[in-house]
Amino acid sequence: MLAWSTVRERWTGFVGSFVALTLGVGVLTASLVVFVSAQPAVPDRLAGAAVIVQSPAGGADAESYVEYVPWSTDRAEDLAAKLRAVPGVAAAVPDRSFYAQLVRAGHPESDPFGHGWATAALAPYRLTAGAAPAAAGEVALDDAYGLAPGATATVLTATGPRELRVTGTVDGPGIYVSDAEAVALAPGVRAIGLVLSPDAAPDAVAAGARAVVGIAGTVVAGDARTALEPEAVTRVRWLGTQLLTVMVVLAAFATVFVMASTAALNAYQRRRELALLRAIGATPRQTRRLLLGEALVVGVVSAAAGALLGVFAAPLLGDLLVRAELEPAGFVPSPSLLAVGPAVLTGIVVAVAGAWVAARRAARVRPLEALREATVDRHAMTLTRWACGGLFGVAGLALAVLTATGDDDSALTTAIFSALALIVACTLLSPVLIPPVLRALTFPLRRSATGEVVRESAGTAIRRTAATAGPVLLTVGFATLILGMVKTMSPALGAEDARAFGADAVVTAEGTPGLSDAAVAALPGTVRSGLSTQVFVAGAPVDALGIADSVVTADPRWRVGDTLRVTFADGEVVPLRVAASAEPGAQPTPLALPRDLVRAHDPSALTLTAYVRGAPPTAVPDGLGVRAQDPLTYSANDDEDGLVWLFVLVMVGMSVGYTSIAVANTLVMATGDRRRDFRVLRLSGATSRQILRMVGAETALVVVFGTAVGALVALPALLGIRAALAEMTGADVRLVVPWAELSVVVAFCAGLALGAALLATRRTLHRAQPR
Repeated sequence: MLAWSTVRERWTGFVGSFVALTLGVGVLTASLVVFVSAQPAVPDRLAGAAVIVQSPAGGADAESYVEYVPWSTDRAEDLAAKLRAVPGVAAAVPDRSFYAQLVRAGHPESDPFGHGWATAALAPYRLTAGAAPAAAGEVALDDAYGLAPGATATVLTATGPRELRVTGTVDGPGIYVSDAEAVALAPGVRAIGLVLSPDAAPDAVAAGARAVVGIAGTVVAGDARTALEPEAVTRVRWLGTQLLTVMVVLAAFATVFVMASTAALNAYQRRRELALLRAIGATPRQTRRLLLGEALVVGVVSAAAGALLGVFAAPLLGDLLVRAELEPAGFVPSPSLLAVGPAVLTGIVVAVAGAWVAARRAARVRPLEALREATVDRHAMTLTRWACGGLFGVAGLALAVLTATGDDDSALTTAIFSALALIVACTLLSPVLIPPVLRALTFPLRRSATGEVVRESAGTAIRRTAATAGPVLLTVGFATLILGMVKTMSPALGAEDARAFGADAVVTAEGTPGLSDAAVAALPGTVRSGLSTQVFVAGAPVDALGIADSVVTADPRWRVGDTLRVTFADGEVVPLRVAASAEPGAQPTPLALPRDLVRAHDPSALTLTAYVRGAPPTAVPDGLGVRAQDPLTYSANDDEDGLVWLFVLVMVGMSVGYTSIAVANTLVMATGDRRRDFRVLRLSGATSRQILRMVGAETALVVVFGTAVGALVALPALLGIRAALAEMTGADVRLVVPWAELSVVVAFCAGLALGAALLATRRTLHRAQPR
């Protein structure tokens, strides 16, 4: 009851904690709702098949995604014929999928997949008009495309655009050709869907199918069919999960930071109140329980509000992830107890944990010591704070040196840890750094009475100044590191790529997964390109490129003269002799194969990138899905850079948001505690305008201090990154400081800090009128 009464009467001191925790739980709830909802799903085109037979797993690729060895056409037909004889099976349909996109108004549209007509029965999709395609040159389309039977549709395939006659429309997505034409357009088969008789039991049919298939594949039914989710969708979902993870980690860290700093300042400001409780008989345990009880009250209320906020925000977050192509199209999150429950519990635990250290410290204060304590901070540094600050400082400088001398793979990680260690060190040592730095900054103000008050007030109230400068230091340092790292890396790596290409133009796909053969054939000058495919060697997936005249390996597992039994995308096994070897990293893929061989075994193989010599980008003719750029622009506009910037903006944006909460809350609490100081100034003749100017100048100085130190602590790490990039690229690398972005961050922090300080001061002055 006492804890509830304290929170109710002193609610202004808990506003910052409430807002920070509410937002933290809101972010966590929305992220968990999206994460729980974003689970693998059965592909729509196979949803009507109660039992699915999947080709055998061949192992994981370089990114740990399981790949499946395709069946050849003959093997798939043989298995399908045997599966049709299983009791309860009405139809066994091999799923033949290939690259195909509908072209409208000169631009590729739709999902990049075509199917044989028999596959439509696995959804099941039905004809809404016309007839099914039965011969070459015929196609059935989703009726949402608006093309009626008899119309002509342009369909882009791996070899180039084709004009097909629309014979019918269906009530589901997809491009469907005759089964005979699908055999020619599709590579191997990776799934056979079983449509069951009305009275058949899926478990019994699955058991019968397993007896037929044996070790030639895997039979899945029910929820296990989610294993058939396309790899592209799984990768997109994985990217979205990474962003959600970053958001959750930042929200948790920032929330704990705000809760801990607010609790510490709150306990410090209430030292006389707590001392009075101790003087009338309260034990340290009771004092500690009071502060933890207050944190529990704030935690419960904030967690409930945050959970409600997160439930309403989850659909918006899901829509943003879909728009950013970090979740598949059509994804809609739905709240569940599995997502909301842990978020609420985490919020309550964070609230209590954030107040734990402050509660223990307040409980150890002796009554008379607290009552006699002066308003000037004389013991802001403890032995533990000295030790931790020194250790983090030494570690940060040591890691900065290692960044410049370490290998390429570890340089960026080492730099990040270096900057974070220095940020923590300066935050811990800020009570030592503040007085001399602020005295130097305020030296020109010493002749002004207001300036002298500002100088002495900021320099003596170390706890208040450090509590305000700490969040600014953290945000500016973090923003300088992340933004500077990305801006320094992109031009450096882009220049390296430009030299390595040795090309005048780089041609990539736009709106399609890759370039068709027709698009590559139309390029001017000397063109270097290759068909991208995946093969299996000894059951292991291997990326390969159809570019060479013979088999060239860059994998140390294979040597010149070795014979590799290669399973191609069509399921055919071909023995190939290694004719040459290359240094690891000298070619884009571990295997380089003859282009014609890849095309013969992978009808859907596309060219990802083509390098043109002897012709500028402007000389490249417009084509379906063709985008021409100079090498440097291509490197700077890489899709991965776009994802990196998205992650960067999320991290910096969340950091600025939480810093704003921390700064505003600290200033409101600290200003409210200066009522007696303002009354003395008013009695000494100071006007309200002069006091407001004093508080504004003091706040601006603290923001300048946090900005300067924050930028300086990131500098060693950025210099280390610059040295590592210079070593990696063999060229001079210019350190790029993101002045424009940092100006926005600093301006936002300063504006919010000044606004919070001046509004709180006006409110305090109104209550502190001298009588």
